[in-house]
Amino acid sequence: MSVLILALAAGAVTGLALGALGGGGSVLTVPALIYLLGFTPSAATTASLVIVTLTSVTALSAHAREGTVRWRTGALFAAAGLIPAALGGALSGQLPPTVLTGAFSLIAGFAALRMLRPPAGGAGAVPAGTGRITGTGAGLGVVTGVLGVGGGFLAVPALVNVVGLRMRAAVGTSLLVITANSLAALLARAGTAQSLDWAVVAPFAGAAVLGAWDGKRLAARVSGGTLRRIFAWALLTVAALMLLDVAL
Repeated sequence: MSVLILALAAGAVTGLALGALGGGGSVLTVPALIYLLGFTPSAATTASLVIVTLTSVTALSAHAREGTVRWRTGALFAAAGLIPAALGGALSGQLPPTVLTGAFSLIAGFAALRMLRPPAGGAGAVPAGTGRITGTGAGLGVVTGVLGVGGGFLAVPALVNVVGLRMRAAVGTSLLVITANSLAALLARAGTAQSLDWAVVAPFAGAAVLGAWDGKRLAARVSGGTLRRIFAWALLTVAALMLLDVAL
């Protein structure tokens, strides 16, 4: 019963972050699966892709109804990351657990620091050309595939600063990118997904999906800056603990 409660609680936090911020919650999924629910790093990254894919689709539908998804821009950005995400997903299973955990902790720490920085105010950046957009999308695909995260914490600032979208549009569009990249990486791991503990993954994913709806509503009531700071400090703490675990 305690495992089920932990899975539901962790899933709710993941969904809240994805629904409210368009990213950030998925990078809490892997450490929750490893340290709270006993998954190996490899199994955790695969399970995370299942959870993130389902949750992102739910959050995407909510944002699409409000017209905050820029479909053409998101499709170009996501398409560039599909093959890198699939290759990264295949590579991940060949990496030692300590490498996966160490790399994840560094990425999570970077994500937390980015979330603590004030967001760009709007479409002040000069829109990038197709080459720069696809290059950024490809890099994000690699991160998604190897580490099992949706990459929204990187996609949102990239869509604002590189593509030139406003923050609300970047959040909605990032969910399209997350969904596409996560699905591509998951398909590359289709064989390993069968061995997951679905008694844990299913309730985790279910709570995350419900949390995504609540997160979208929460974003309309609570300051986005407040939400980012809460999740960023939680993520920074997790990243530090994971790095300490690898070092010891």
